[in-house]
Amino acid sequence: MNQRMLLTADIAGLRLDVFIAQHLPRLSRSFIQKLITDGYVLLDDKPVRAGLKLKVGNSISVTVPPPAPCDIVAEDIPIHIIYEDDDLLVVNKPHGMTTHPAPGSMSHTLVNAVLAHLPVLPESDSPARPGIVHRLDKDTSGLILIAKTSSALASLSAQFKSRTVKKAYMALVRGKLKLSNGVIDAPIGRDRTRRQRMTIDTIGRPARTSYTVLEQFHGYTLLEARPETGRTHQIRVHLASIGHSVVGDVVYGSKSELVGRQFLHAIRLSFMLPTTKEIVEFTAPLPSDLQIALENLRNSSCWNEISKSYCLCNKPLKLGK
Repeated sequence: MNQRMLLTADIAGLRLDVFIAQHLPRLSRSFIQKLITDGYVLLDDKPVRAGLKLKVGNSISVTVPPPAPCDIVAEDIPIHIIYEDDDLLVVNKPHGMTTHPAPGSMSHTLVNAVLAHLPVLPESDSPARPGIVHRLDKDTSGLILIAKTSSALASLSAQFKSRTVKKAYMALVRGKLKLSNGVIDAPIGRDRTRRQRMTIDTIGRPARTSYTVLEQFHGYTLLEARPETGRTHQIRVHLASIGHSVVGDVVYGSKSELVGRQFLHAIRLSFMLPTTKEIVEFTAPLPSDLQIALENLRNSSCWNEISKSYCLCNKPLKLGK
């Protein structure tokens, strides 16, 4: 059965989709935009576009249709569970695994694997994403949260929305960063010509990433990146925008002989447990392919005390698989 909600604009100049997201926080921004595109949102009883600016007194009708049937098959795929309680799972996702089913990738996802461990997961704003609180890109490894109950899903989603969840990623980037610490504060939106990509866009959504340099090599820098917002491809887009693309990122950078995928790993995750309210922190060590890539760099570089930089020796690299 359709669920219909009525809202009245109480501020002028705010975008329609932003206003709805603020008043109906359980709906994601992307889901709201799809509702608008599909004609489920009416402004003064007329269809409208997402970016329209509101006037005080505008009447907004939001209809949420029942979720489309989506039969997700449980698959007996091994998963590395870091932590589990009655509310949630913390999983160390391997690279190459999509977080949830999507067109073109309906099986062998993390959700398929988790359903073999937990036959029932709470509904989210999409039937293809049960229990999913946040996502990792297919070729990004590391820590990800899965909610086991509706109340846990609501609690964790609220923490992400209020930006109290702390995430840290290990990234190897091309080039040498000038600063040992920095912040990239640049809005991100979908690329208007290549829809599979994101880009820095002045009318995009606010995005902020802080970073700390951990180690430098000849032509490479290892850093810890800490996204303060959760935009699609945020770390990859931000680092590429300052001229230091993630090694192996073929979308925003280029292929690498060091490693066969993007060198990006969600290494640390901190949040509040929904029931006990305890603040917890979990870590996941670098997987073997990224460890091998780092060791190859360390073994093939030497430190020049005069220039205070690494120089490349004649030692051949042992390429990771």
